[in-house]
Amino acid sequence: MPPPKPPLTYKGAGVDLDLAGGLEEGIFRHIASTRVPGVLPNPGGFGGLFRLQGAPGLFARRWKDPVLVSGTDGVGTKLKIAFMLDRHDTVGVDLVAMSANDVLVQGAEPLFFLDYIGTGKVAPRVLLDIVQGVADGCRQAGCALLGGETAELPGFYAEGEYDLAGFCVGAVERRRLVDGRATVPGDALIGLPSSGLHSNGFSLARKALLEEAGLKPSARITELGVPLGEELLRPTRIYARPVLAAMAPYRRRRPVHALAHVTGGGILENLPRVLPPGCDAVLEDGSWPVPPIFGVVARAGRIEAAEMRRVFNMGLGMIMAVCKNSADVVLRRLKRAGCPSRVVGEVVKGGGKVRWGNA
Repeated sequence: MPPPKPPLTYKGAGVDLDLAGGLEEGIFRHIASTRVPGVLPNPGGFGGLFRLQGAPGLFARRWKDPVLVSGTDGVGTKLKIAFMLDRHDTVGVDLVAMSANDVLVQGAEPLFFLDYIGTGKVAPRVLLDIVQGVADGCRQAGCALLGGETAELPGFYAEGEYDLAGFCVGAVERRRLVDGRATVPGDALIGLPSSGLHSNGFSLARKALLEEAGLKPSARITELGVPLGEELLRPTRIYARPVLAAMAPYRRRRPVHALAHVTGGGILENLPRVLPPGCDAVLEDGSWPVPPIFGVVARAGRIEAAEMRRVFNMGLGMIMAVCKNSADVVLRRLKRAGCPSRVVGEVVKGGGKVRWGNA
């Protein structure tokens, strides 16, 4: 008779509870580095605690009629580049950026963030690198990493791969909510520069660069100044601090009428989302510098200009519609906050479309 099989354990099924517990110290250290006023201690709790009345407000020390704004997103197939390079300390910044920038569009200050990491098998170095990136992103956004979840799912993900999801909550005084309704023909459009591709369009970018052109992540392309893989992993820019500084009231008027976060669908699809009826946006070609990575992608995949504009941010990660008379003030505030920007077009009468030049 064959000997009896040993009893089955969770570890034998692929989930090592002891390993996950041993990572807590490093994870909690990263979480602590993002603490902001409003976070309440909750040792051993199953949820994060945040007291809104204790949170910092940009326009007032105490909230009067706050509106909570929430957003969620992931990093998408940009993660494939992280897997190829075995570098995981930047995608956490992308994760925060995609949700925090979305929350910002309504004029809300990011307050706290939560993450979800799903993987087939927890790799301690990789996990800590990811969380470090998330903490870096939270500090840039001025919000707290309030909690998260790491799910070890054997057999669900390919070996060495994982997926990320992020959730951001912000707040804005109801009377300062930015919803685009104040936008009128004559408003100036101010473009805030992107850091590159951000976290959108990577399915097309990878197809063009790695498959069609056969480039390796280690390839050195003169105009990029860094290896291709490093450029592709350049983190998404987080706009919270400069945008919140730019939105402060000016001579009793609210200078910023609308904000558009340029993500999937590019400027063509994202800017119309914040245009009220009767308005078009006209962007002037050549009025802002386009990072060289976009030209590299276009040439590698023989991608037409219209398709590039439809997919990528083309150098503008966020666009503001601003009262024309306040444009200079807003530009000065953005520059002081470390985000030099420029007027890239104007709002005109129309039917909710984006046009280039006088097209």
